[in-house]
Order: sequence, then structure tokens, then C-alpha cells
Amino acid sequence: MLAALAVSGWPEPAKAQTAAESSAETRFQLDFHVPDDALAGLLPSGWAANAATQGPAKDANMRINFVDRVTVNGPDGKPAGAGSRRLVWLTAPVKDPAGAAVQLVISGLTDDPAEVPGPFGVYLLTTTHKMQRTTTSDGGSGPIIDSQDWDFAAASGEHVTMHIKYERGVANRAPAGDVKFYSVKNPAFYQISHQEQVLDILRNATTNPPDRVKEFSVTVGGGSYAKLFPGSQKVLSWDNILWINRSVLLP
Repeated sequence: MLAALAVSGWPEPAKAQTAAESSAETRFQLDFHVPDDALAGLLPSGWAANAATQGPAKDANMRINFVDRVTVNGPDGKPAGAGSRRLVWLTAPVKDPAGAAVQLVISGLTDDPAEVPGPFGVYLLTTTHKMQRTTTSDGGSGPIIDSQDWDFAAASGEHVTMHIKYERGVANRAPAGDVKFYSVKNPAFYQISHQEQVLDILRNATTNPPDRVKEFSVTVGGGSYAKLFPGSQKVLSWDNILWINRSVLLP
């Protein structure tokens, strides 16, 4: 089993870990600062928010990822479920009761009924799930322009809508690493995401890179999102993840 995983490109899991799935994805990531008290009211007992105090993620206590899971495969390499999914998910950087820095999955909006409530028990099925991504090149020396439009909404009122148009850049490939994602509903459950990615920061409130965002709007709210996004929230970073390869492991 371990040899098969290694040959297929999966990381060889530790003895106590089980391979669940792998995926190739593109993402657009928005870092927010939402009201501290609203976030604190969601955290399990003993857990605490863990916003960075410096760097590009400074002050960000909530993150929304617009995820196009282009391919999703099981450990045997065959498509898992529908084999491809679209998902908008909300995560928060936190410290667990032992003080370890991890990610807490707060919610998700998915277009796949088989993913509800999902591994973290918090995914909502969308009644509206529209996604459009375009890339334009004029054939000359001008920049490549990308645009994305997302409109995801659940019957219970939660909704996320984003439009963005930006100049695509080039970025370094980050080394592969492991991130633990815990469930806000069942904090004893977590997944290990072994992932590598290329991330291009288009606009950032702290590091002030060249601003390549041409058009932008986002609306988040309704249902359980209303207190987190009352209108006073601030976007802090606009991040284009050109690609991310993930292997999901269970402890």
C-alpha cells in the first residue's frame, strides 16, 4: 500500500495516517479581519484566534477560499465521487488548547450534494453555484488579465459573491508542507493537508506590493454568516493561488 502511494505521487504517510484523497485545485483567497467578538463566539472552549502580527497575513482572522477542485482522486488514483467540485470555504487561523497553530474550518458552500455536511460537518449545499474564470492575452507584450466571478448561496441564506479582474503575475513555488485543519463543529476531528502551491499576492494592506487588482467586489452575509460579516469587516489580502496540489491524510 505504501509503495503504491509513493509511486502515484502521494506522500508516504506516517504509520498512523491514512490517505483519504488527493486533488489538483486553483484557488482565489481573501484574507479578512472580521469582528473579534463574532469569531470568538464560534470557537470551541479552550481555542483562541491566532491572527498574525506581521507579514502579509497580519491581522487576518478569517479567510475565504474560492476553490475549483479541478480533479479529486482517491488513493487508488480513480476519481473520487463526482471527480471535480466547486467550493467556497471559510477558515480561521487559531490556536488549539495545547497552543499549537492550526486552521479551523468554520463553514463551506459546496455544489456537490455528496459533500454535505462534508468531512468537517459544516458544509452547506448551494441552491445557487455559479463560477466563471477567464484568461485574456492580447497576443503582444501586454500583461495577461484574469477574471473570476463566483456566486454561491445556500437555502438558509448564507451567500458569498465575488467579482475580481487582475493582472496575472509570476510567483515562487512554495515547498510542500503539512497543515492541520480542524472542525469547528467537532474539534476532535482534523485532517492533515499535505500541500504545495504557487501563490501570487495581488494586493496587500501590510506589505503593499504593486497593486494588480483592476476590479473587485465581494459580498458575504446571511444566515450564520451575518454576524461575521456585518459590513465592518475589512479585506486585507487578495491572493491568487495559480495551482495547489493536495493530499489529504487522516490521523
